[in-house]
Amino acid sequence: RTPQTNGMIERFNGRIADVLRTTRFDSSAHLAETLKRYVQVYNQHLPQKALGHIPPLQAMKNWYQKQPNLFKKCVYNLAGLDRYST
Repeated sequence: RTPQTNGMIERFNGRIADVLRTTRFDSSAHLAETLKRYVQVYNQHLPQKALGHIPPLQAMKNWYQKQPNLFKKCVYNLAGLDRYST
């Protein structure tokens, strides 16, 4: 609902469109796995200007440390791609 958030979503959708345009998929399973991996990389490793040049997962961890009462679950790292500590 803010220009920053809308911009993040538009850039994300544009990046997904680029992946779809430049990759040939052998099956729907290959497409699904590629999108899943891209979302993991995006959320865990690609810094976002609107979030102060940190990845979305790190922003969630920072918010969790400041106000854990706002979260129903603990923010944790996904296996495999993580480089940040909790």
